[in-house]
Amino acid sequence: MGIDPGTTRTGYGVLEVGDSGKLYAVALGDIDLRKVRDPYHKLRVIFERVGTLIDGYRPDEVALESPFFGENVQSMLKLGRAQGVAMAAALSRGIDVWEYAPMRIKQAITGRGAAAKEQVAAMLGSMLGIEYDPKRLDATDGMAVALCHHFMTSSAVATATTNLSGPAKRKGGKSTSWEDFLKKNPGREIKK
Repeated sequence: MGIDPGTTRTGYGVLEVGDSGKLYAVALGDIDLRKVRDPYHKLRVIFERVGTLIDGYRPDEVALESPFFGENVQSMLKLGRAQGVAMAAALSRGIDVWEYAPMRIKQAITGRGAAAKEQVAAMLGSMLGIEYDPKRLDATDGMAVALCHHFMTSSAVATATTNLSGPAKRKGGKSTSWEDFLKKNPGREIKK
């Protein structure tokens, strides 16, 4: 499950990987918070709705978009709180949580870290058959987080930099720590 936390809309996407490796978009949507005025009530709604989604879809893991650094400190604080309650909803249910920077997600989906939301949505449409709706870009962003997580954890070199808060091992027991990566690839370490 991928989540794009926000205090106006929190997007989510549930991705299933079939036995043959085929990807299926199971659910795509957003939690609309525009009518909720109280900022603390918004946080409670995010926590409860994300928890309900997790209970309903039973994902193995939850990936979240981490807040990007901007000049508006208040926006960063609000996004960080939204991310925190979404994360807490998953952690309170024993679900592993992973984080990805916005540029990493865009790069994983489109090949460009500076891609527009519309480009991400269009690429998801071609990859997963999701219809592009310009009014629901938070939903496609949530699915992009889920797909990015799939790409990062199923790639040959998944490192601790793409897994900021998740477990140290992937399914199948393959380690994703820097130490193991460097042991397997001694020529990749830059020594001073």
